[in-house]
Amino acid sequence: MIAVNPMDSASVLAAFGALGVLAVVFAESGLLVVGFFLPGDTLLFPAGVLCAGSAQQQPRLALWQVLVCAAIGAVVGGQVGYLIGRHGGRALLARTRSGRVKGAAARAERLLARYGHGKALVIGRFVPLLRTVLHPVAGALGVPARTFTLWQAVGGVLWSQTLVLAGYTLGASVPHIDDYLLLLVAVVIVLSLLPLLPEARRARRAHRARRDRRDSTR
Repeated sequence: MIAVNPMDSASVLAAFGALGVLAVVFAESGLLVVGFFLPGDTLLFPAGVLCAGSAQQQPRLALWQVLVCAAIGAVVGGQVGYLIGRHGGRALLARTRSGRVKGAAARAERLLARYGHGKALVIGRFVPLLRTVLHPVAGALGVPARTFTLWQAVGGVLWSQTLVLAGYTLGASVPHIDDYLLLLVAVVIVLSLLPLLPEARRARRAHRARRDRRDSTR
């Protein structure tokens, strides 16, 4: 029996192929606390690389299957996340003890307020951690179902297809690049965390401002 680590993209792809992509992307896009710890970017990009294969071997994954499974997982997962949020999402978020989940939920709420529903749902797909809680938060906040469905589908398809095709392009352009999947995953992790840096800086500035106000009133 093959042991599969659902948080390890190489393990998931080796065991389940395109169906593993569908399952993990679905969970990461909508199952809140469960999906919060699953790979998304770090699964789609290597999957694209493996679709290209190398000059000496046949591709290990079929590109069209990965693209279809990634899109289905992203869109259906987002819709399930919205329904979870619509029916008890706030209570579920309140019960969780994870500071990261609560912080991401607060960022999702600010994103929806700042950019509006459509733009926030597209932007949020490209931000790790945030995309998992964004859809339940949208449901809990009462974002209209038609608006949500349209824009989360647009964001889900753009995000999933862009990453898979980027990996495929790299795999087709650089011979034997699939021998360095672990390094590629590390690079993807670093790049996917970059959008979180401005938010982290704003949070630190806000924390310092609150601390300074408290100190000045003493």
